[in-house]
Amino acid sequence: MYYLWNENEIPLINKENPVCLPSITPYIKEGAKAAVIVCPGGGYHIKAQHEGNPIAEYLNGCGLTAFVLDYRVAPYQYPCELIDAKRAVRYVRYNAEKFGIDKDKIGICGFSAGGHLAGMTLTSPENEASEYNVNDEIDKVSSKVNFAILCYPVITSGEYAHKGSFNALCGEDNEELKKKLSLETRVTADTAPAFLWHTANDNAVPVQNSILFANEMAKYNIPFELHIFRDGRHGLGLAPENPDVAEWTSLCKTFLKNMGWA
Repeated sequence: MYYLWNENEIPLINKENPVCLPSITPYIKEGAKAAVIVCPGGGYHIKAQHEGNPIAEYLNGCGLTAFVLDYRVAPYQYPCELIDAKRAVRYVRYNAEKFGIDKDKIGICGFSAGGHLAGMTLTSPENEASEYNVNDEIDKVSSKVNFAILCYPVITSGEYAHKGSFNALCGEDNEELKKKLSLETRVTADTAPAFLWHTANDNAVPVQNSILFANEMAKYNIPFELHIFRDGRHGLGLAPENPDVAEWTSLCKTFLKNMGWA
């Protein structure tokens, strides 16, 4: 495990209730050139274990190094989660030689609210939340990711919002911030490629979340894949209980290979 900051340098830390000290747990794949930072979901309240370590092991099987991010959740709110994710990208990029990877092949993967965090990082301008940088050598490298894997992600704060995630991240009454963090509004021509998947009857995070994001990527001709499976509950992870949905793992592996990351 690698802590992202020295304990006395963590931005916006509540020393009376730290909840967690942001860190990444490495899953090194010998010979890998690309790395992926994994953001488990949990509504910005918890971090689901089945969307962390098992995903990192799956990515190892795809030929990638992986890092599971332990990021802050409630009672912490934005920008703490984004600060943690961007710092993780910078930490991995700064130590790329140490980890045996290409500094220009760093991706991010997230599930549900972790998918929102991954998508928020994917669409984050370099200067977003930069006022909280400690301005050490790690903060001098880029926090831009080169690709993303978004799995049944929370995307929109609009009609199809998962309100619990946005309330935890932004506060119940901060509608302006919720709009700012509605990811379909943050896609630009500089957004990196992405692989997305969802189930059509997800009753927690509606499938329209992924569709809205994919539509915006299409407007800018950004390479992406979106796979929608007919049936499956929310939060399936690798989906061992649902063989049809579990096909996302092979589809994603092919996407990563075709894009030159795996």
